[in-house]
Amino acid sequence: MLQIYLKYMTQDYLIHLVNVGLQSVQEYLALHVLLCLIPAFFLAGAIASLFSKESVLKYFGADTPKHISYSVAAISGCLLAVCSCTVLPLFAGIYKRGAGIGPATTFLFSAPAINILAIVYTAKILGYDIGVSRAVGAILLSVVIGLIMHVVYEKNNGEHSGIKTFNAEEHSHTVQLFLLLLAILVIPEIIKSWTSLALVEIPLIAATVYLSFKWYSKEERESWMQETWFLVKMIAPLLLVGVFFAGIIVELLPSDIVVKYVGGGNLLSYFIASVAAALMYFSTLTEVPIISALTLLGMAKGPALSMLLAGPALSLPSMIVISRIMGIKRGLSYISLVVIMAMISGIAFDYYVL
Repeated sequence: MLQIYLKYMTQDYLIHLVNVGLQSVQEYLALHVLLCLIPAFFLAGAIASLFSKESVLKYFGADTPKHISYSVAAISGCLLAVCSCTVLPLFAGIYKRGAGIGPATTFLFSAPAINILAIVYTAKILGYDIGVSRAVGAILLSVVIGLIMHVVYEKNNGEHSGIKTFNAEEHSHTVQLFLLLLAILVIPEIIKSWTSLALVEIPLIAATVYLSFKWYSKEERESWMQETWFLVKMIAPLLLVGVFFAGIIVELLPSDIVVKYVGGGNLLSYFIASVAAALMYFSTLTEVPIISALTLLGMAKGPALSMLLAGPALSLPSMIVISRIMGIKRGLSYISLVVIMAMISGIAFDYYVL
């Protein structure tokens, strides 16, 4: 009799957990899809299809002044729209083709961390203080990591043959389109009234549609839509799974455990957050709902920022690939620097930003 009772209790509890996860997905779809994800996907699709990757990567050559190569490497993630997976072949390509280890590792850290989708989504879900700190922290830390790697390992920069300079033509209107799409994405955070929002958003959307037909050829528009749909297919299912399990985490994980280990206030909490994020594999954007769930349970914002900085830059599979490309010694140095810098950023945020 007791076994039958426990069996039904277990089944009921599992059904309860599934319902909790589904409720989280329902709330997420209601709050974030129309005014957040849909415009963000169109924006990321435009970046991926209309910006030429070659026009960015050419600045990593040996003949490029360091202040230019490091600057481009640190912000190129906004233009290239790469995730933690797609950055690895790009990194291998520029590193093998002549880029110094400094700009190459700057690019390796920064590119997935400032993915435009990830930054916007982080700001929407976790707050603009975390979103801005993630973007600024990724840029600054990437340069610091790159410079340290350069000082320690760059023996003779003159031996690099340099990266081939591409002659890809940029579309003259891409920046204007980028700003229009960005305005469509940001304005709902400023205007809360649905009537006022419609009066602003509808003309902006109409102008974007009209100008995209005026400025771009049929092939370019098709490429844009294909890239957007590719991102939706690749990210949306994983994101919904992440939201589903984030809801279950909130239900299952005792808040006192979260507060104890990642509640902030001691070095161990930042270290645990950084190392855990570095070992885990986060598909693009899935780290945000999971970290959001942890913050609801008591995780401090500093450790949350540490996770957001270490997570996109590293995962156990990427550590293996990075070590194969750079060598074990350099790979371990890069991995250690990412974890340490993510910790420092989290500590600085809790003590100086909040």
